[in-house]
Amino acid sequence: MEEFHKVRRLPPYVFEQVNRLKASARSRGADIIDLGMGNPDLPTPKAIVDKLCEVVRDPRTHRYSSSRGIPGLRRAQAAYYQRRFGVKLNPDTQVVATLGSKEGFANMAQAITAPGDVILCPNPTYPIHAFGFIMSGGVIRSLQVEPDDGFIPAVERGIRHSIPKPLALILNYPSNPTALVASLDFYKDVVAFAKKNDIIILSDLAYSEIYFDGNPPPSVLEVPGAIDVCVEFTSMSKTFSMPGWRMGFAVGNERLISALTRVKSYLDYGAFTPIQVAAAHALNGDGADIAEVRDIYHKRRDVMVDAFGRAGWTIPAPAASMFAWAPIPEPFRHLGSLEFSKLLIEHADVAVAPGVGFGEHGDDFVRVALVENEHRIRQAARNIKRFLATSAKQPNNVVPLSAHR
Repeated sequence: MEEFHKVRRLPPYVFEQVNRLKASARSRGADIIDLGMGNPDLPTPKAIVDKLCEVVRDPRTHRYSSSRGIPGLRRAQAAYYQRRFGVKLNPDTQVVATLGSKEGFANMAQAITAPGDVILCPNPTYPIHAFGFIMSGGVIRSLQVEPDDGFIPAVERGIRHSIPKPLALILNYPSNPTALVASLDFYKDVVAFAKKNDIIILSDLAYSEIYFDGNPPPSVLEVPGAIDVCVEFTSMSKTFSMPGWRMGFAVGNERLISALTRVKSYLDYGAFTPIQVAAAHALNGDGADIAEVRDIYHKRRDVMVDAFGRAGWTIPAPAASMFAWAPIPEPFRHLGSLEFSKLLIEHADVAVAPGVGFGEHGDDFVRVALVENEHRIRQAARNIKRFLATSAKQPNNVVPLSAHR
């Protein structure tokens, strides 16, 4: 039977192949150290959980909630933007709560995309940035760029060679998967370019609080006048270790926020009210929980870079996010990221995310997530060291076992 049209537009989910291999190894008793999925292992701070438990005992909170977010939550997000970025937002017209930033991006795509609309999107990038628009009938023009002097020329080429003219440009800094960070000067140039060319900017700032070495990443909305063309998406998943709570936000341009809010009103009733109240409590906190999470990831980053380097795999230290974007060791680069990821599971009991899952330009890399404790990261490095040493002596054995099945 032929697949449905939208399903046909989606490629096979690369990460599922790794997940199946990982599950198979575990069923055989292997102790897989999972550095693949960006699924925070840290518990949600106790004060946030306590607030949820307090509110959930009130039966009035068990009814349908508000799709756009309860007023207290939208006010809390606006206050966070004022404190953190110096950006003033109207919580009634410029803030909407989403079921995580992923859902927010997908629903924004539905709200603004007409069939055939062109979207300029980095490659590699987080899959929903591209496929949210593909599922909505849009067309992706990939940009293999970094947030540097080559960015604007690349976007100019994208516009010049696109028919119709692109509707929107996706930004994601700190980046998932590359961990690259943008400067405020970079955002100023991009905003000026977007205004000149009448292009919408959609910025994913999910990792705004996971940064290292004392340099907080800026928001594109800090640029004067950016709100005329921008919407920014944030998430509480990593900042407060709340991934399963599914709480995020879209903020910015009123017209775009209104469109997203209208689409959401047909699709959901918002997150469970006690979750929204607890999320507001978190945002109104003193920041100690955020600093503690950041410190843990910072220590894990340093351990990973050091331990993997000693094992023979040099990985650049990420400046932000909970990921490292790791070049595949030279002897294995010809295999590509998917086959190399399979090798690590089969011969080192370590799972990583193949870079090709984030776009074809990511195939020389794998993404390593800082979602295991320092002891487990060191164990992963020891396993990898043995694998690299063995493969150097027996190069004919470095073919994934799955290739023979």
